[in-house]
Amino acid sequence: MITAAQAQFLRFAIVGAGVAALYVCIYLVFLALSLDQLLANFLAFLIAVSVQYVGQTWWTFRKPLGCPDQIIRFACTIGLGYLSSASITGLLGPALGWSDIVSAIVVTVILPVQNYLIFRVWVFAEPGNQH
Repeated sequence: MITAAQAQFLRFAIVGAGVAALYVCIYLVFLALSLDQLLANFLAFLIAVSVQYVGQTWWTFRKPLGCPDQIIRFACTIGLGYLSSASITGLLGPALGWSDIVSAIVVTVILPVQNYLIFRVWVFAEPGNQH
């Protein structure tokens, strides 16, 4: 029997994996439609993050969708994730002599952990329990 926390983490992982696959598919479709790479990435990212918000909010953390403060905290977490990813792939990896693939793998390990912890203790925490 799994605990409530384990079930929540499993839902988080399912949503995250689904959103990652969705991003890749949408990005590749946009490229196949001859969209500029930056525009294709931006649109695919925007769609994926929107789906992630709905999935993580409604299914993973069982919260209502339309809370403005929660949406802002979620957006801040996504922004922090981007900064972490850019720092690892653009600064830390090159400084340590990592290949691009090693840097990308490090991001794929660190980012989900970072996001889950921030989602749990800040973005979707019960009022008064936000740290």
